[in-house]
Amino acid sequence: MRSSKNGKNILKPEITNISEHGFWTLLQGREYFLSFKKYPWFKEAKISAITNVKLFHNHHLYWPDLDVDLSTEILANPDKYPLIYK
Repeated sequence: MRSSKNGKNILKPEITNISEHGFWTLLQGREYFLSFKKYPWFKEAKISAITNVKLFHNHHLYWPDLDVDLSTEILANPDKYPLIYK
């Protein structure tokens, strides 16, 4: 069995459920809920765009098809980071 090269990220975020209200993503043993009300960029997105999520630096989620990026700090402490969308 071969190990991955140093520096290569082997942790992958997983979208565990999508509902009419939002979706859940599992990362490093913790699940985060992203509501469509709070994160409207995802509301009209295709499922394939939502499930195409990348992890950078073990704390930065990026959806390349939607050009949306969020840190896990924002997801874990949403009250500290009010988002304004117009």
